[in-house]
Amino acid sequence: MVMAGIVLTMLNALLRKIALELDPLQTQFLRYLCGLLLMTPLILRYGWSRFRPHNVRGQFLRGGVHAAALALWFTALPHLALADVTSIGFTMPIFIMIGAAVFFRERMRWDRWVAAGAGFAGILIVVGPNLAGTGGLYTLVMLASAPVLAASFLITKALTRYESAPALVLWQAITVTVLSFPFALLHWQAPTAWQWTFFGIAGLLGTTGQYFLTRAFATADISSVQSVKFLDLVWATLLGWLMFAELPTKSTLIGGSVICGATIWIARREARSRQPGAIEAI
Repeated sequence: MVMAGIVLTMLNALLRKIALELDPLQTQFLRYLCGLLLMTPLILRYGWSRFRPHNVRGQFLRGGVHAAALALWFTALPHLALADVTSIGFTMPIFIMIGAAVFFRERMRWDRWVAAGAGFAGILIVVGPNLAGTGGLYTLVMLASAPVLAASFLITKALTRYESAPALVLWQAITVTVLSFPFALLHWQAPTAWQWTFFGIAGLLGTTGQYFLTRAFATADISSVQSVKFLDLVWATLLGWLMFAELPTKSTLIGGSVICGATIWIARREARSRQPGAIEAI
């Protein structure tokens, strides 16, 4: 889980660097295109039948929602510090929890409401000081991407009932690539050789990070590794300082700690009262 945090934070830093040079939507398209190309050897080795989906419409619905969320995320990414991006990303489990109660009729117990309230307070601490500055709009755009990404993960939860994990991974890459392509053409710039190299590295980092996450969840109880996610703020702070000369503000550190604390607390309570079909299956 620690390695997953390091690798995925490196991915975010690399994508931020590219998004400062190219249009964000073009960056989104090329990142997923390169990831798709890296999966081609797996398709050739195992055969198309292993990756054939049962519900193409559902795959494109998920891809559309995910692409919309990523469009918001990539648009805001060049304008925010990595530590702020990471802190806002800590809200994802809160939005997933609320979505599960609404769409999957999971019971919203008192502790879930407390965690959601604490997470919202943490959001206000992080984004509040930034709203009056030039980055205020982009802070809100980044925040808006979190519930849309949560919706994508909830659709994934529904699709796991009859779709295999390899099919889900591949078709997310296919649908996001296809749906992002028209918007990438709007402000297309020819990438340099170095930028193509960075996109290839981004595809490798994304795949490796997902592998580390999968191994962590397979080896240990999911609640036991949630607390390690707070280290992502450490990696984001270090990379932001090394690559962009950014230092996190006091509000980012305090708000990130509040959000992470709420997430860890509810994750451990959920683990003690886990029922079949719980949301952590996402």
